[in-house]
Amino acid sequence: MISWVTEKPTDNTKKTTWTALLPELPFELLFTAFFKEAEVDPKEIAKKTGKTAKLYFSTVKEEEKPYNLWRHFDKELAKDMSLYITGQMYAREKIPHQTRQLVTVAALTVLSKPDELKLHTHAALNVGCTKEEIAEVIFQTSIYGGVPAANTALTVLKEVLEERGEE
Repeated sequence: MISWVTEKPTDNTKKTTWTALLPELPFELLFTAFFKEAEVDPKEIAKKTGKTAKLYFSTVKEEEKPYNLWRHFDKELAKDMSLYITGQMYAREKIPHQTRQLVTVAALTVLSKPDELKLHTHAALNVGCTKEEIAEVIFQTSIYGGVPAANTALTVLKEVLEERGEE
C-alpha cells in the first residue's frame, strides 16, 4: 500500500511525503527511491559498502555470506541490496559499530535466526565486542524471546568462538 500524505510544517508550506508499508514495496523501488531522495554519491556508497563489509564479515566463510547467495539468483539485485544494507544501514555513524552489532545479535536471537546470527556474531567480535558482552545480550533476550531461542544463540556463539579459535 502506498499513499501520499500532505503535511503542513510550521512555516505554512505544504510538503508531500510518501508513506508505505515497506514489505509490500518491491525492493528495487524502495532502493531507487532511497537513493534519489537522499541524493547520495554512488561511488561513496560503494566505498562505504566495501569498507563495512570487510570490517564486519572478513572472518565469515565465503560460502556463508548472504551476498554470494543473492548473486547466485540475481547479480544486479544482490549489488543493490548490498549497497543499501552494508553501505547505507551498517555504515551509519549514529551509533558505534559495537552497539549496532549487539542490537543485531539481540534481534536475531529473539527471532531465532541462527544462520544470520552466526554472521553477526562474527561481525560483533570483529568490531570489538567481547564474548562476554555477546553472551550477556543473549541472556537478556531470553526474557523476551524465550530460553530455547537463547540456547540456540549461545550454541551459535560457542560455534563461532570455536571456529575462530577463541573458545
